[in-house]
Amino acid sequence: MSGMNLIRLALTSTVLCTIPAWAQSDKIARGKYLVEEVARCQECHTPKGADGQFDQTKWLKGSTLNIQPIAEVKGWHKTSPDITSTSRLWQRWADAGLIKFLSTGLNPGGNPAGAPMPTYKMAQADAEAIVEYLKSLK
Repeated sequence: MSGMNLIRLALTSTVLCTIPAWAQSDKIARGKYLVEEVARCQECHTPKGADGQFDQTKWLKGSTLNIQPIAEVKGWHKTSPDITSTSRLWQRWADAGLIKFLSTGLNPGGNPAGAPMPTYKMAQADAEAIVEYLKSLK
């Protein structure tokens, strides 16, 4: 094999091995954008300190909700669950359950989320990106 062919082979191998990492990084960035800027999940799933700022050490780890309806709403939750990959929810639902929930609005048992959680019916790719982002959190 000539020197030029070895260089081409090395470059091709490098590019092919790097593309999945780029794609994964882009998917996580897309998920972060959807979670933090579009759905604003942190508003309910991250506690705030006395200064009104989100507690970064408990990012998306669940929180007591500081909102409630004026009139009674059946099934209204007073807390939000931890939605990071180390949570009990994640252990029960796994990736596939969370993707189903985000793309169909139904949990793995076939039920919608309880209020005040909105019903999302996202594109499969967006739901997968959110799951990848949540898995990236430590």
